[in-house]
Amino acid sequence: MELLYASCVGLLVTCGVFLILRARTFPVVLGLTMLSYAVNLFLFSSGRLALNKAAVLGYSSEYADPLPQALVLTAIVIGFAMTAFVVILAIRGRADLGNDHVNGQETIRNDKKGKA
Repeated sequence: MELLYASCVGLLVTCGVFLILRARTFPVVLGLTMLSYAVNLFLFSSGRLALNKAAVLGYSSEYADPLPQALVLTAIVIGFAMTAFVVILAIRGRADLGNDHVNGQETIRNDKKGKA
């Protein structure tokens, strides 16, 4: 189970970094979201991955650590708010600049190629 969990975190980090390095704003937002999911999974795993343990204290002698779960819930709420804010900024940037490139400049296309 730990190998699968670590592979999922690694895959999310890889996809997130790949998307952050794109030149357009929407893939950057998706990359940041994927990185936040990877961090959330990593934080959740810090409470030890265990099956069949009580989630609430007092029902069993063995229980899951509630602190990482609380941290992840808080991180999810903050991450959702930040994603909504960045999407609004991207939409505003697209409306003001006329394109959605990260640096605000559109790449120059070679339209004369093949017309000779």
